[in-house]
Amino acid sequence: MHQPADPDSNSTDPDASGRDPDGRDSGGRDSDGRTPNGRDARVRVRGAREHNLRGVDVDIPRDALTVFTGVSGSGKSSLAFGTIYAEAQRRYFESVAPYARRLIHQIGAPKVDSITGLPPAVSLEQRRSSPGSRSSVGTVTLLSNSLRMLYSRAGTYPPGAGRLDSDAFSPNTAAGACPSRHGLGRIHRTSEELLVPDPGLSIRQGAIAAWPGAWQGKNLRDILETLGHDVDRPWRELPAKDREWILFTEEQPVVTVHPVREADRIQRPYQGTYMSAHRYVMRTFSDSKSATLRARAESFLADSPCPVCGGRRLRPEALAVTFAGYGIAELAALALTDLDGVLAGAPGGGEAARVLAEDLRSRIGPVVELGLGYLSLDRAAPTLSTGELQRLRLATQLRSGLFGVVYVLDEPSAGLHPADTEALLGVLDRLKAAGNTVFVVEHDLDVARHADWLVDVGPLAGEHGGRVLYSGPPEALAGVEESATARHLFAAPEPAAARGPVREATGTVRLSGVDRHNLRDVTAEFPLGVFTAVTGVSGSGKSTLVGQALAREVEVRLAEPDFPVRRLVEVDQKPIGRTPRSNLATYTGLFDVVRKLFTAAPEAEARGWKAGRFSFNVAGGRCETCQGEGFVSVELLFLPSTYAPCPECAGARYNAETLEVRYAGLNIAEVLALTVESAAGFFAEVPAAARSLRALEDIGLGYLRLGQPATELSGGEAQRIKLATELQRLRRDHTLYLLDEPTTGLHPADVRVLLRQLHGLVDAGHSVVVVEHDMAVVAGADWVIDLGPGGGTAGGRIVASGTPSAVARTEGSRTAAYLARALGNFPEGDG
Repeated sequence: MHQPADPDSNSTDPDASGRDPDGRDSGGRDSDGRTPNGRDARVRVRGAREHNLRGVDVDIPRDALTVFTGVSGSGKSSLAFGTIYAEAQRRYFESVAPYARRLIHQIGAPKVDSITGLPPAVSLEQRRSSPGSRSSVGTVTLLSNSLRMLYSRAGTYPPGAGRLDSDAFSPNTAAGACPSRHGLGRIHRTSEELLVPDPGLSIRQGAIAAWPGAWQGKNLRDILETLGHDVDRPWRELPAKDREWILFTEEQPVVTVHPVREADRIQRPYQGTYMSAHRYVMRTFSDSKSATLRARAESFLADSPCPVCGGRRLRPEALAVTFAGYGIAELAALALTDLDGVLAGAPGGGEAARVLAEDLRSRIGPVVELGLGYLSLDRAAPTLSTGELQRLRLATQLRSGLFGVVYVLDEPSAGLHPADTEALLGVLDRLKAAGNTVFVVEHDLDVARHADWLVDVGPLAGEHGGRVLYSGPPEALAGVEESATARHLFAAPEPAAARGPVREATGTVRLSGVDRHNLRDVTAEFPLGVFTAVTGVSGSGKSTLVGQALAREVEVRLAEPDFPVRRLVEVDQKPIGRTPRSNLATYTGLFDVVRKLFTAAPEAEARGWKAGRFSFNVAGGRCETCQGEGFVSVELLFLPSTYAPCPECAGARYNAETLEVRYAGLNIAEVLALTVESAAGFFAEVPAAARSLRALEDIGLGYLRLGQPATELSGGEAQRIKLATELQRLRRDHTLYLLDEPTTGLHPADVRVLLRQLHGLVDAGHSVVVVEHDMAVVAGADWVIDLGPGGGTAGGRIVASGTPSAVARTEGSRTAAYLARALGNFPEGDG
């Protein structure tokens, strides 16, 4: 670590430390880091060894904004979350019931010698799980609770109506939900036209488009044939009553099917159960855990408001109560800025109305401050961007009123436009001013420059990182040569991917009349054969335009023989798995290669073991205590459940007998413990494995372990794993790659690595479209489409489109000023 002048304080030189002539810093701390009352004003970490940390010692001031920086995988989160926050959580457990203390031994304490000066901590990590369909802006922020209380206690009731409890105003309770659709407010119906889009086809030719593909669809067709229906006659020629039964019957007859024999296969008779197309679609839409299958099922459904509640989701008695002339559903549909105006101008309705309205306004304030005033309380959470969700949670924390605690935040700028980041900085300052310590793991350089203190971890990722290179005020980081952060923090503005003139488009995909979410009759042209960046403030409609409208248009047109795009690849930041059972090796297919290698080992052949023996997903070779997960779930009752290493296999996943088999000196668990970089050398002579590992290394993921659980991966890491999986099977057909904020969670040094791969795809003849907030990436694009000018109803239209330099000169664009700054020394007219 960069050695400060005062080894006990870990500051830099006295001039850079902000000390007054008496030796006290701006916070009133003396040279030993103590306040005038003798309280230790620093969090002092000694011997931190969590994950890749190498016995780290560091002192961090309290009552300050500290930003942890470093390349992806350097150890920032291991220090901030895995060590400091984990220790604060452990101490909390020790202060409560014996039951919770017993669980500490299952969860395990962080690997650190000591931490002193640590107050209680609050964690705000990135949540990578998708919110449910009943979740909304109101439920995420808890604003709905306050609004329901307002209507319950201060609402105007119809004459003779009894007062309702607050639960009666919630669509998520039995007391409040409209009984017709259980509070969902929408009806999903199928029709013959939706289920059978081409009635000229026969059932054998795929007339019933809603049926599943592959063997399931063939099975249903064979059952129908066994039942006596003509599967080779065009659909429109079948009797109406037969068409009705095939599509909509609730009957599920079971018949013995005798498949047509094929020359190379033996097919025996089997008992088949028929399911109508309507029943299949509705069951898949409501019960499937696969987002892809649910989305496919939804495409065969027509969505309309519930006829009983008109889509308002509540019982009539709740809808009849008003406040300031509005029913609760009407007020929940207003933008938060408009809702605040209604509450401010509401006529006097007694002390209860005044107190509850003021409380609601005070809760709305932080949300509006973070630039989310365009959202409404009834906006469904699944329709929000990750940036919007992150800020909603931060606003809720801001309103909590806690002080004297450590807030540990995980990349709060993720998904934010530079204009939105300025509002975020104000919120972080307010948390600090309220008497809190704020620790932020962050890659955004503007946030790092704004910090009172920087802790830079590195120099590289994985086993090449894990050291604190510097701890002190931001300006003195410039003298630390090893720091990748310093090279970007103090460099002159320049694009991350400097290159020559912009590429020429080879064609276009035109969208017209796009009308979805806040997009209203939008027309857009996406050039092909180039790198296109879609920009705009959060909520302006970027993800809707690219991830929904463009993706859907391309999917439909892929069947056209003259359409220039032959493949569509969408790479999002959704997790590659939701439990420790999923990992990098299984997702990329690398694990199939590894298991075959172990199956061919002499010890395995002698025992007659097949590849399944080395799978931790099936019984036989796995540890049965944890069933191959390597972890066991620990239920904490009053806190979210967590995972602890399996007490039987200590995380190895396999039983002792399986671990006796070795390949090139390592057992299967030791291979899974290898980093991608180490595995590349280990499997250098295995082409199938080397190809996968090379793709992962090229995209900057060399520090990840092969068996690293999906639950430990960030959204950015999951997205890059998906991209690497695509790159290793790169085809020559013109492919359109759609990426939603691919640089989220990446250090500027890692962004360069990623961009080399993306621009390489374009140079190979493909098209890349990214939704992006990093202006360095946008400056290096060939074409920019800027949405806005604001979010929500204030956005949803194209403000500018053209080369980066042209968009940077557009008046009325909130992106223009930031893009102009990032363009740096690019020649006029170049990208």
